[in-house]
Amino acid sequence: MKIVKWFFIVLLLMFASLAAYLTLVFDPNDFKPEIVDAVKKQTGRDLIIAKDLSWTFFPSIGIELGDISLSNPKGFDNASMLEVKKIVAEVELLPLFRKQVEIAQLNLDGLVINLETRKDGRSSFDGFQSQSTAEQSVQLDKPAVSSASLSSLDIGGVSVTNTQIRISDKQAGTEQVFSLDNLTLGKFSLGEFATLEYRFSAEMPDIKLMSLGQGSIKLSQNMANIQVKDFKITNAIAGETIPNKKLDITLLTQVEILLETKQVHLLLDKLNAGDIEAKGKLDIAYGHKVPHIIANLDFGDIDLDKLLPQTDKADKDKTKDKTQPETPQSEPDLSAMKSLELTLNLTAKSIKASNIKTSNWVMDLTLENGILNLKRLNANLYGGKLAVTARLDGRQAVPNYSFEKSFTGVQIRELLKDAADVDLLAGTANFNVKGKGRSLLADNIKKNLAAKGQFEIADGALYGVNIPQMIRQAQAKLSGDSSSVTSTEKKTDFTSLTGSFSVVKGLASNPDLLMSSPLIRLSGAGTANIISEALDYQLTTAVVGSLEGQGGGGQDLLYGIEIPFLITGTMSEPKFSLDTAGLFDAKLKQEVEKVQDKLKDSLLKRLGGF
Repeated sequence: MKIVKWFFIVLLLMFASLAAYLTLVFDPNDFKPEIVDAVKKQTGRDLIIAKDLSWTFFPSIGIELGDISLSNPKGFDNASMLEVKKIVAEVELLPLFRKQVEIAQLNLDGLVINLETRKDGRSSFDGFQSQSTAEQSVQLDKPAVSSASLSSLDIGGVSVTNTQIRISDKQAGTEQVFSLDNLTLGKFSLGEFATLEYRFSAEMPDIKLMSLGQGSIKLSQNMANIQVKDFKITNAIAGETIPNKKLDITLLTQVEILLETKQVHLLLDKLNAGDIEAKGKLDIAYGHKVPHIIANLDFGDIDLDKLLPQTDKADKDKTKDKTQPETPQSEPDLSAMKSLELTLNLTAKSIKASNIKTSNWVMDLTLENGILNLKRLNANLYGGKLAVTARLDGRQAVPNYSFEKSFTGVQIRELLKDAADVDLLAGTANFNVKGKGRSLLADNIKKNLAAKGQFEIADGALYGVNIPQMIRQAQAKLSGDSSSVTSTEKKTDFTSLTGSFSVVKGLASNPDLLMSSPLIRLSGAGTANIISEALDYQLTTAVVGSLEGQGGGGQDLLYGIEIPFLITGTMSEPKFSLDTAGLFDAKLKQEVEKVQDKLKDSLLKRLGGF
């Protein structure tokens, strides 16, 4: 017992001597002038440590600092570039002798950073860059020193509160404020989970963000792996450019970071962004020169139209006003595509974009060496199937692309109504196109697109025109019938509509349009300008059956005559017309041929009578 008693007495005397030495002999405040002078010499800035440094002792040894500031260059709006209200760091003393680090607490409160860029280009970092570059060169020349291993690491808690970063750019006229209200790490030990939570906010010119996070974190005993468990993040984003001016995003995730192999595995248990729900998995290998990401994502219903900025009428009117000078456009910078490798497998229950509805998405794509390769995109589309493959090469200043697209069994009327608000065509459509082009600017896409394709529409109708009625009206004029011929619906039924097309320099050419029905046949060629949307079709139609089925009656005087039929106007407002002059010429020619045939028959009969 005496030995134990004397042991504690000696130990107490040692701590008392250490405390007396640190407080009476080794005063950290003696170094304050040297630190201030060194900062002034290296940066030209003023470092102020207003509060005296103070020690803390048994059972932990630590130091407390407060009221620290570092000045901005002269003439800046904020006198201080950096301010710290309070810093407290305490380490348990006895475990240090066993190569064990037990941090009692780490507290940082009231850190404020003011970063400013003046109109003349001067910034808060002036004076730091040259010194940091020199330090880096010195560090590169030094041999690497391996860090000592620890048998344990325990932290009683970490607390960061009232941290704020203000970024002012006078050249751009923007102001941004990022605030970390609190970051708290609970009692932490190697190999054990510790609670982790934060509260963060940001104010940017067009967006405000509020973010909350809470979960658990663990560092493995060998400090090679980091695990984050059940980490829930809740974000609230508000701004004029945000759909409905507000968007709430929540996610629940599990994360594993393998420090030795430089890999990150992220399991996305749940993601909610507005009305969008998703889950999936991300595997990231960041140890290579180009990081590689493998993503498997499964979405529910996605309405992209709700997420895109709404264009009001005023904006549309400005777009239509051609007198306003156009802002020069430049190609998007796709150089970042070379800094990442991506393999993405995506499925979705449904996706709505530009009012077009699709469902049962299956998409596979890769990004490698600056080339985006859409290997597969399959989806249901208006009663049919959609299949797309595509390739985008972003290695050049002007990107180039190629694609192949097809759909089968699609109800074309519903598709056209939703996609372009056009009620022109109905039927079950099969369509395929293969093309390529350069540039991603909207106007250049139309100008530079080169494509070829075919289409076939069965059991459909052409809306906006009743060709049999137009023929009956022409027939009535030829027969001298002044009574009007009317129809309740402007629609032309057909059994099939087929053709092929090619697109060059913004002009789609269709050389072999053919429409067949029990009543009429329509054929010919035409063009559609995809830039101006102008239509120019010169067709011929002929009666091949009785018009009685669509309101006609009596004998069809125009049976078998090829009647010129024109389609002009635009894609949204097409105009249909019969060429009346051509019709009369064709009818006159038919009548002349009939008379000639009768004369031939009559002459043959007479000659045969001799």
